Amino acid sequence: MYKVFVKDIPIILSTEKNIGKQYTAIPLKLARLNKLIKKINNGELLYVNLYHKNEETIEKFLRKKLPLVEAAGGLVYNDKREILFIHRNEKWDLPKGHIDEGESHQAAAVREVEEETGVQDLIVKRYIMKTYHVFKRNGKFKLKATYWYEMYTQYSGDLKPQKSEGIKKVRWKNFEKSQRALRNSYENIKLLFPKEYLTTHPNDRISQM
Repeated sequence: MYKVFVKDIPIILSTEKNIGKQYTAIPLKLARLNKLIKKINNGELLYVNLYHKNEETIEKFLRKKLPLVEAAGGLVYNDKREILFIHRNEKWDLPKGHIDEGESHQAAAVREVEEETGVQDLIVKRYIMKTYHVFKRNGKFKLKATYWYEMYTQYSGDLKPQKSEGIKKVRWKNFEKSQRALRNSYENIKLLFPKEYLTTHPNDRISQM
């Protein structure tokens, strides 16, 4: 199953026709992706499932229908088990960025984390997953595929937000602060976190972080 986010609303691409009563199920061969994206952007459609029995065909469909931009980033933690967040466009996010020509996904992820946050001495622990979201550039929809890696560092120096990339703040956040940050983040970012990070107590208040 793939989730392609459009304004934090997922288009589901799966091998199953029936994934829930609320979903409009459309065979992949009949899908008009640009039209569906416009409907989601206009608030006309919230639940859609594009299905095909072959998972490889689903990914080929994605890459064929929209120009693909590849990026890489990191879910970084330290000795205190704090998570590294950036603040950009009024939301908490994780550091990520474009992949240079000839650069591996992993190398790009490490470079982008270092450039956007100032953190050094990163150790890549594992590949987590790939996320997809749709964005608009020069009047055309494009698909961004981001490759995510779990990283660890003992770095305890100053954090330096890359202001040229619109990053306002860089923060290490403990479990509770991470939970609150994720309430003002993106849905594709939430996919990277264990479920307990997405569970908050009813009496929690969003505080200034």
